Amino acid sequence: MKKRNWLISILSVVMVFSLMVGCSSGNGGNKGAAPSNTGGEQQQEGNTPPEESNLYELGKEPLEISIFGNYEWYTMPKWGADPMTQWVQDNKKITIKEIPNGGNNAQKLNTMIASGDLPDIVWGERGADVERLREAGLLVPLDDYLEKYPNLKKWLDPVALNMLRSPDGKLYQFPNWYTNRPNGNAGWVVNKRIYEELGSPKLETTDDLYNYLKMVKEKYPNVIPLETDLAAEGHGLSQIYSAFKENNLSAERYYAVPVGDKMESIYKDEAFRESVVYTAKLFREGLITQDAMTQTRDQVQEKLVSGRVAVYASGNPTVFAMEADVALRKKDPNDGYFMIWPIHKEGLDKNKIYPGTYNKLGWNAAVITTSAKNPEAVFAFLDWWTGPEGMVLQYYGVEGEYWQGWQEDGTTPIFTEKYVTQRDQLAEYQKSTDPFQWVGNTVYLDDMKGKYEETLKEEDRNWATYWQYKITWKTQGDYTEFVNMHPMPDTEEGIAFQRVKDIWLKARPQSMYAKTDAEALTILDKAHEDSMKAGFQKVLDYYTMKWEENKAMINRN
Repeated sequence: MKKRNWLISILSVVMVFSLMVGCSSGNGGNKGAAPSNTGGEQQQEGNTPPEESNLYELGKEPLEISIFGNYEWYTMPKWGADPMTQWVQDNKKITIKEIPNGGNNAQKLNTMIASGDLPDIVWGERGADVERLREAGLLVPLDDYLEKYPNLKKWLDPVALNMLRSPDGKLYQFPNWYTNRPNGNAGWVVNKRIYEELGSPKLETTDDLYNYLKMVKEKYPNVIPLETDLAAEGHGLSQIYSAFKENNLSAERYYAVPVGDKMESIYKDEAFRESVVYTAKLFREGLITQDAMTQTRDQVQEKLVSGRVAVYASGNPTVFAMEADVALRKKDPNDGYFMIWPIHKEGLDKNKIYPGTYNKLGWNAAVITTSAKNPEAVFAFLDWWTGPEGMVLQYYGVEGEYWQGWQEDGTTPIFTEKYVTQRDQLAEYQKSTDPFQWVGNTVYLDDMKGKYEETLKEEDRNWATYWQYKITWKTQGDYTEFVNMHPMPDTEEGIAFQRVKDIWLKARPQSMYAKTDAEALTILDKAHEDSMKAGFQKVLDYYTMKWEENKAMINRN
């Protein structure tokens, strides 16, 4: 699933996504976050660096870094065109240059590999492409730099560090949104006005949800009872699946589920089959948005902001729900959205239902290629970017607008009243800087932001942060043991996996459009049979092997 995907995090948005806008501090780039003298943590005023430091010093000379976003959807805004990146350019002498993917990232990456003309950084999913680059000798190991620069080593969980290592035992990947605790935003959002007008009924189980959606359709014909977001990417559908099974961690990313000590086909999982039948019923009765598989994110956002959604389920609902909540409350203080504890099937333990998951390795990663003229300088930038000063710049802009100065610990900004009074603008700012968030530091941001939010009145707290602390962070499952299980694409298992994936991508929407429960189950049975014929058992055996390796690695730490 796409980042934000969820997605998502803090993050609030975040990231698991977040939001933004660009507001200049008005200080012309001459003031701002206290400049660091090295690529590591900032120097405190009055302290001087060692006379003979062997660290690369950001700002001592111009540094241009090229980056390739290995996603079809990724486009980087022009560096230096906004106050934040202009500040970095002026004060750190760093310029980031995007290598466009041309809307076909896979082809572009293959072309660059073949020509040997690679950017300094390739940013994208962990796994196959990273290992392909490594096996070709095109990546720089980061172990020596990790020991020299302070931030990644300080904030990255040792378990995640070891699991990020390649088969040769070396570290090549600089993770994004890594963490050592639960985070994420997946879950269920409810329209406050509609809910209260319908009498605030019990909304806890799948039966409750079905009855509520029927009430919405009857009383509000122009409102979408259940908005799924981009169902083609699993949004909404995964949350429904989670409601039918306790401790559901691996979900749909591998088209397989753990059964005992093995991985088996998801199509035979009773909870999955039940969720598919339930989803198809909702769709047939018009209780789910009818363009779930074809709509765009802009269309989802418009529906939420206009208040035409009664219930919203997604892997990262806080991004749009927070913006929509603000928009609705501007017109009516009693309007808006709120989150509920995850929906569950009657009889299941509601505290073991995970509408979303997280892993300690985070979302994706940046790798430094051998084309980089000065790979240590590139690492020094990434390490600074993932540290307190870099994170504050990305999330709160240059000094003087939403923050002014640092607390005594030197890593916590002192927020101004605009953090609260201009929350909408801050959210827009964070949204605008999202394309620059290549190495996000989940724990630092969560802790720093959370501590400050606790000092505010409840009505002044950030919508996403409030619900993260109250619900979402308590209801995300740790699936670290299931990471890095995809086979390499040029292997027998990898080729079979692609066939299985193609079958899944056809069967998933077909099952939602099923006219009867029996038809939905028949589609799943056919998908299972076709997958097994395509070599799925070899893939499942590979999954089982990798899963056992992951658990052994985790237990060693």
